[in-house]
Amino acid sequence: MKIKIIHDKIAMKKILICTALVLLSLSLTKTVSATGFQAYLFYSTFYSPQDGPFIETYFSVVGKSVLFVKTETGKYQGSVEITMMFKQNDIIKDFKKYELRSPEIDDTSHIDFNFIDQQRFGLPNGDYVFDMLIADKNRDMVPFIVTKNISIDFPADSVSISGIELIESFKTTQTPTILSKSGYDLVPYVSNYFPVNLSKLTFYAEVYNTEKVLGKDEKFLVTYQINSFETGLVIPSFVQYKKETSQPVNVLFSEFNISTLPTGNYNLVIQIRDKNNQLLTSNEVFFQRNNPTIQMNLTDISGIDITNTFVSAITDQDTLKEYIRTLCPISSQMELTLATKLLKTGTMVDMQRFFLNFWLTRDNLQPEEAWIKYNNEVKKANAAFSTVNRKGYATDRGRIFLKYGPPNAIAESYYEPNAYPYEIWHYYVLNDQRNRKFVFYTRELATNDFMLIHSDAIGEINNSQWQFVIHERGNAPHSVDQDEMENHWGSKVHDYYDIPR
Repeated sequence: MKIKIIHDKIAMKKILICTALVLLSLSLTKTVSATGFQAYLFYSTFYSPQDGPFIETYFSVVGKSVLFVKTETGKYQGSVEITMMFKQNDIIKDFKKYELRSPEIDDTSHIDFNFIDQQRFGLPNGDYVFDMLIADKNRDMVPFIVTKNISIDFPADSVSISGIELIESFKTTQTPTILSKSGYDLVPYVSNYFPVNLSKLTFYAEVYNTEKVLGKDEKFLVTYQINSFETGLVIPSFVQYKKETSQPVNVLFSEFNISTLPTGNYNLVIQIRDKNNQLLTSNEVFFQRNNPTIQMNLTDISGIDITNTFVSAITDQDTLKEYIRTLCPISSQMELTLATKLLKTGTMVDMQRFFLNFWLTRDNLQPEEAWIKYNNEVKKANAAFSTVNRKGYATDRGRIFLKYGPPNAIAESYYEPNAYPYEIWHYYVLNDQRNRKFVFYTRELATNDFMLIHSDAIGEINNSQWQFVIHERGNAPHSVDQDEMENHWGSKVHDYYDIPR
């Protein structure tokens, strides 16, 4: 799991707009503004047969974002003060407070490096609230606070997989350090964003209890694959298989060449299957790829035969284009790229092939039924969320509704004092995530155009200052280092976010 901390300006990364309909935001990014401080946090959970479960934190500070001061040696150094706490029911179970110092340098005119910190905490199985307080020690700034819910679960009687650690570089261990695992010194890649200049995705994980569950010297299969985050479908040619023999701990250390992986949001997935091909367990980690030179093109669908299919009956070009537009909320990045091109310059046959292929990849046996079912949901979205100039499927609420389904609970607050109208959607389960929330607001209730301003779901915009956005019209300017508003008369935002209804 990764969090990005930027004290610079409220922003979000953008990958692609499909005919001005959908913006797919990137990452688990936490953005706030002020001093320019930038850092990345990633963590993974592991298990030691001798010492039990533990969590590793990987923290990377962008060197040019901190203030370097002259030391007694005459060189310059940056320093970050860090406090980490793990709590259960408001009781602190473990914590560390320390100072992270950069390497000393002679010249501060060109700082082009990050400095990394790694910590380990031994914690029993359970659910924890992780709080991290971070501040540039050489600046007068309010500490920035990161809060995450973390679950540690390594059962004694079943096969499980550790967290998946992304690796920047590695070498054979000479003298063991905190970076050492299984004979290697592993330098973590403290991000889930892979720019075009990176061609490899290297990763490390461990499998536990295969010997206990399967028996000694039993064979099992490990599958590594890259799936589309939006669709869950495996990306062709990004699958690896490896046979392993059961042990108390099996080490998984591999990599993918991602030079041909297109721009998009993905999950790196590890699956463990027994000799009968039964799935025992799996784990995954989200990442993003920026690779604009590689795109899905028309040759990928040129072999699709539309004869005697439901698509052949769609003969009106404007109707087909509208159908393709409605697919944006559930499309992968590759599909969005090709759809954008087809809507501008594609032939009728090419669009028909694309549309049929889209639904064949979702349901190879009954693609028409899959389309009809989805189109019924589009009609619901249009009825509920349409605005004066946009159909419901093209709005933020419509996109979330079509992508994830209806929420389990919605808190609607349209007339709260000093606040713009807002809604908070709560999903009890969202794919493999739990208790995810989406915050929408509008400046004009009559327009019915609610914009997504915050979510804690993977792959969606994450704005720690969303409460201030909602209350902009009735509050004085606030500190850009604040994440949470104080309660004021008539405000229900805290209650609604904690327990939407």
